[in-house]
Amino acid sequence: MKNCEKYERQYFMPPEVTYDWVKKEYIDKPPIWCSVDLRDGNQALIEPMSLEEKLEFFQLLVKIGFKEIEVGFPAASETEYKFMRTLIEKDMIPDDVTVQVLTQAREHIIKKTFEAVKGAPHAVVHLYNSTSVAQREQVFKKDKEEIKKIAVEGAKLLKELADETEGNFTFQYSPESFPGTEVDYAVEVCNAVLDVWQPNSEKKAIINIPTTVENAMPHVFATQLEYVHKHLKYRENVILCLHPHNDRGCGVATAEAGILAGADRIEGTLFGNGERTGNVDIITLGMNMYSHGVDPGLDFTNMAEIRETYERLTRMHVYERQPYAGDLVFTAFSGSHQDAIAKGMAWREEKKCSTWTVPYLPIDPQDVGRKYDSDVIRINSQSGKGGVNYILKQSHGINLPQKMREEVGYLVKDVSDKAHKELTPEWVYQIFSDNYINTKSVFHIDECHFKQVDGITAEVTINHGGESRVITANGNGRLDAVSNAIKQYFNISYELTFYEEHSLTKGSSSKAVAYVGIICKGKVCWGVGIDADIIRASIEALIVAVNKLEEIGSAQGCKDERMIEIMNYIQANYIDITLDDLAEKFYLSKPYISKYIKEKSGVTFGELVKKIRMKKAKALLKSSSMTVENIALSVGYQNVEHFNRLFKKTYNMTPVQFRNQK
Repeated sequence: MKNCEKYERQYFMPPEVTYDWVKKEYIDKPPIWCSVDLRDGNQALIEPMSLEEKLEFFQLLVKIGFKEIEVGFPAASETEYKFMRTLIEKDMIPDDVTVQVLTQAREHIIKKTFEAVKGAPHAVVHLYNSTSVAQREQVFKKDKEEIKKIAVEGAKLLKELADETEGNFTFQYSPESFPGTEVDYAVEVCNAVLDVWQPNSEKKAIINIPTTVENAMPHVFATQLEYVHKHLKYRENVILCLHPHNDRGCGVATAEAGILAGADRIEGTLFGNGERTGNVDIITLGMNMYSHGVDPGLDFTNMAEIRETYERLTRMHVYERQPYAGDLVFTAFSGSHQDAIAKGMAWREEKKCSTWTVPYLPIDPQDVGRKYDSDVIRINSQSGKGGVNYILKQSHGINLPQKMREEVGYLVKDVSDKAHKELTPEWVYQIFSDNYINTKSVFHIDECHFKQVDGITAEVTINHGGESRVITANGNGRLDAVSNAIKQYFNISYELTFYEEHSLTKGSSSKAVAYVGIICKGKVCWGVGIDADIIRASIEALIVAVNKLEEIGSAQGCKDERMIEIMNYIQANYIDITLDDLAEKFYLSKPYISKYIKEKSGVTFGELVKKIRMKKAKALLKSSSMTVENIALSVGYQNVEHFNRLFKKTYNMTPVQFRNQK
């Protein structure tokens, strides 16, 4: 960029500079809104709208709530003229809506304009001529007085023709190219026009200050406008209007500062459409007020419909990052942002907040018709565990345990990363389901029956390798008993460490979801079950988790029917069973049955009984208030010291230490 020296600031500071507008903190009421989509926005289109399209757009603007709508430049084309006549002749202008038309300060154009608005219930006739130094010197080659005379003569003709034409008319004047005009001179021309019109409380006039080509920072424009505001004649009977363009990308900021500086009215377009970089975006401007608790007086609750109609009629595209309206403006892909939003939403629900303070979201997306589960938190390779959990919760009622979220988050992110795609809520759930609910199983459980006697005894039918076998096991609860049956059948060891459950918050309210985490050799495996019966859901979750163990894939399982019967008998009689009892029960000699148990289970009869007793003692210590002495007796040990030694050798802590640990 080597040519910046050929540019200079082309705006003019006012002769008296005041900064009263800076003392105002915020906009406390909306301005009068005037849409110029059908004129300024339309003339910016490569293919201007047809009559039918303009009529549909007009109806959209009325539906949104605009009470003043500039419908065109009737002298510019036949379509513009016909559009104005159609609105009047077909009585399409609501009683509370004022239409506005634009005309240059040229006699034949002004006359054509009044022909177009004849019979309008109420119309603003907007007169303009250019006042800037560049336009005076280069285009018109006229001095200040001559330029002012053009404005005055035009104002006189407006007044004359209004008296002769059927209809109710308000006059508006714009010193076009104001940003390149000396501020005091622009005011001088405006006051000369006002002297012609003599506005009063019954018939006010509009003075419009356009940033035709935006060339100053917003605070400079506000200072210029404050001078205009303080030096206009008939100020109490003049509506001071702004028509901000967006050449510097500051249209919204210029408008907001201008309102603070004294503007009463704003002309702009939906989504900022207009020549070059466009006009001020009224949606952004209005929604900014809304986000501060000020009703803009325009209805943007169905932003999707507004946007669809706009894009279809103008063939323009609303950018994905367009404030309040773009596809992605409420969307968080970043993990930390997703987590903050999810926690903020939970806070709102928990605290029953009446005001909106959710991190990263300036307004509630639902206020403009957006949805949390499809618009706010969306999943790709940048997403985090909080976002994945939020999607699962919002879309499918799944609220993952905190300890499970990281694993699921990384799993989902990995799929997105490898696919190079954003994941829909349905896709996220499919990934979750395939890995934690509907997994491939080495075994499953056909049915369970429970008895409650000093804990729980479970009869568990395990289906493995195409065969079903009933395994009896004890536990401190139903799930623990089923878990012990699985361990017994496969002769494996793991810790059932995590368990959570909740009702399914989306879809069928009669269902529950259970989460089970087990640890084997330092690795955590998770499973999830969904069922109307919470016990069945818990068992299903356990089955999924255990099926993930590497040991299960290679385990043969106990398929010896006699050994299963022996194990079930020991489980039922572990308190006082002896090897003699077992030999008698199964009609076998003591040496044979002792050797048989060792071969099939890998441990001796005594070690097997001790293992069962220790598990039962552990369950009672955890779930009951029985004394250690009574627990020792209830699991088959008359000597409490002997029981304490065995327990400590098995678990590396005494029974009391185990009970007192958190």
